[in-house]
Amino acid sequence: MTRNSWLAVAAILVWMLIPNGIGADEVALTIYSGDFALVREVRTVALPKGRESIRFADVAARIDPTSVQIRSLTAPEKVAILEQNYEYDLVDSHRLLQKFLERNIRLLAKDERFFEGTLLSAADDLILRDVSGQIKIIKASEVQILEFPQLPEGLISRPTLVWLLDSQRSGDHQMEVSYLTDGVDWHAEYVATVNQNDTRLELGGWVSIDNRSGASFQDAHLKLVAGDVHRLAPRRDALELARADKAPVGMGAPQFEEEAFFEYHLYTLTRPATVADRQIKQLTLFPTAEVAVKKILTYDGRAGDAQVQVNLEFDNKQQNGLGIPLPEGKLRVYKMDGDESLQFVGEDLVAHTPKDEKVRVFLGHAFDVVGERKQTQSRKLTDRSREESYEIRIRNHKSETVEVVAVEHLWGDWTILRSSGDYRQKDAHTVEFPLQVPADGEVVIDYTVHFRW
Repeated sequence: MTRNSWLAVAAILVWMLIPNGIGADEVALTIYSGDFALVREVRTVALPKGRESIRFADVAARIDPTSVQIRSLTAPEKVAILEQNYEYDLVDSHRLLQKFLERNIRLLAKDERFFEGTLLSAADDLILRDVSGQIKIIKASEVQILEFPQLPEGLISRPTLVWLLDSQRSGDHQMEVSYLTDGVDWHAEYVATVNQNDTRLELGGWVSIDNRSGASFQDAHLKLVAGDVHRLAPRRDALELARADKAPVGMGAPQFEEEAFFEYHLYTLTRPATVADRQIKQLTLFPTAEVAVKKILTYDGRAGDAQVQVNLEFDNKQQNGLGIPLPEGKLRVYKMDGDESLQFVGEDLVAHTPKDEKVRVFLGHAFDVVGERKQTQSRKLTDRSREESYEIRIRNHKSETVEVVAVEHLWGDWTILRSSGDYRQKDAHTVEFPLQVPADGEVVIDYTVHFRW
């Protein structure tokens, strides 16, 4: 019998008590952009002098038990930790039945008959031996209620940390517990509206927190770490969740304070926030900023197709309305159409971007601008050199002039011998040809390059 079938046909009657369960006085949650978080809780515990066991329930189900630390903030030198246990054998119908094999249970069938006896098997149907020694088989579909006299030893309703402490000081102690847990992730999301001339951008930032850790964190002091933090523990595959696109909305004052931390950036929420289990929470990262932006059309003919890419580029500088470290996240861009309706025009992933750096996002391919590239000459000069020539054509079917940047990737030790157009060297192996293509017109450039290796 499967656990789901029993949940469907049986009402399990149990009574349970977690001894010394302690509620949290203070919760702090630091979330890393790698599907894990650091949880810190402070709880008040009344400790007698001598040895005492304490239990912390409501910890994350995806906790890393080897990362747990506990200490007394009240008298750290007076409390010794002798033993630590993580209990996660959670109660459910399947575990209850397994625990009650060879023990007495009572059940009510749908025909209102009671059966009582020793449970011999629950693999499929229930097999009982009654007080007279008779063996009875009760079909799972006929069970209405299962009764268990008590909760079996070892089964609990919530993951629980248990410590054996030796205290030299009696009375209340502020106990601090910290641990790492998987299943809590965050990422940034940016929403932007570009103006009619594609020269200004209204940009706002959101933070999305996805909690699948198995625990809720009430009124937590929330911090987010942006950067690639190395962990030895293997990453678990994150559950893929559907997220609806959201149009830009108004944003108020900043909620996060940003600071450099180690080689990362730390974002601290200026107010407590509750992060519930199985919840995606969105918070504004910064108020809407208006930044100057430039639309850049690029053609990279190396792939052999005719598509021209559409990009938006802006400077992450204070004088441009920003100048803050931007954590990695998806940027969605919208634009008003002729009816003043907001339309989606593309999205791209923004990498972790320090202040004073450029941000370029790819939004799609131009409909009315196409490119063509072909090799017109190739000849071997020596065993370690050759000469090649290329022709690039950009055709513009729009009613206005457009600027297109043709990108060429070179290899080895190269020298451009001849070019019909101006070019700029972007890096050691990339050159760009900025081209002004007239309305309903075409621009053709050709160049010859000498390679050595």
